[in-house]
Amino acid sequence: MEKPLVDLTSGIGPVLQKFSDVQRIAVLRGGGLGDLIYTYPALNALKRAYPGASLTLLGTPVHAALVAATEGPVDDVELLPVARGVHEGPRNGERFEDDAEDVAAQEAFFEAMRARKFDIAVQMHGGGRYSNPFLLRLGARHTAGTRTKDAEPLERNLDYVYYQNEPDRWLEVAGLAGAPTIIAPPLLPKPEHQQGIAGLKDPDRSSLVVVHPGATDPRRRWPASNFAEAAAGIAAEGAQVLIVGDRSEKALAQEVAELAGLPEGQRQAVRSVAGELEIGELAALLAEATVMLASDSGPRHLAQAMGTPTVGIFWVGNVFNAGPRGRGLHRIHMSWLTQCPRCGADVTQVGWTAPHCGHDDTLIKGIAVADVVQDVLDLTATSLLLRG
Repeated sequence: MEKPLVDLTSGIGPVLQKFSDVQRIAVLRGGGLGDLIYTYPALNALKRAYPGASLTLLGTPVHAALVAATEGPVDDVELLPVARGVHEGPRNGERFEDDAEDVAAQEAFFEAMRARKFDIAVQMHGGGRYSNPFLLRLGARHTAGTRTKDAEPLERNLDYVYYQNEPDRWLEVAGLAGAPTIIAPPLLPKPEHQQGIAGLKDPDRSSLVVVHPGATDPRRRWPASNFAEAAAGIAAEGAQVLIVGDRSEKALAQEVAELAGLPEGQRQAVRSVAGELEIGELAALLAEATVMLASDSGPRHLAQAMGTPTVGIFWVGNVFNAGPRGRGLHRIHMSWLTQCPRCGADVTQVGWTAPHCGHDDTLIKGIAVADVVQDVLDLTATSLLLRG
């Protein structure tokens, strides 16, 4: 009997018929650490559906670092040139400068990608206004991805609706390319990165809680004083607390450690290692952690992808897009604020083109520290059991 064109039972959305004779797949995904991690369930699904094909990620330097540091479905990474709406590189405040684009670098990139003769190119980067024309220039035999009404169509398209769980969105796109949803395995750090965290863990402490107080958007950040109070409360229960972040977050992480206000002899129980770890070492540390506590950020998503329990502090709109769906391993605390605390502007407007009132006041200040600490302690008590 002829294979059906659409399977409605095997995924988040419809699973279309697989493409034939597929040897090379390209996936377009710009952005930061969390942006890539959203796509990992879909990347695993594509790899399972086309086991003989190579999977190339068209991504950013932090993506290349994560792929190199972990075992996963991506075979190689091609770094994106600076291109509006795809990979914006250096920015002047919030405004992308037209002269930031390097047309010669783009032409060289597309020429090299066309030479690779991709059989499928999959767009997993926004609504397609900029990313779909970019993807089509790769010259792949087949294309699939998301599309807003003003975006150029691909061969197979998923309507882009902003408020959707991001991993589910990209699983739907993988379904368009013929890949049924699978249960993705956790990311695993490569063994060599364990050496980079040797000596960080305190054997005299009963558990290890990793804290990340940063977030790209300041409105998603819980105040440093709240993180400090939580860290002190967790340490008082016997845990070691390590505060992580990239080099730009060193001052914030140190502020949290100092505000924790532990007595002289106990200060090592809460300390910052921000700016000291490469991405592979961060992955290895998160794999060792009992629980992670963070705002909505890339490191929290990385911890989740590695199977580590997390307590996340979210603005409600971000829960729809980025919040974990289960509550056995992951707990969330939500702020229901829908207006800018300073000027009252509506903050529920969606998409990158939505107007911004210009204020970056946190939207999650009101979440109670005691409730957060209790969830960390609850997950600490069951972490090993839940992880098998």
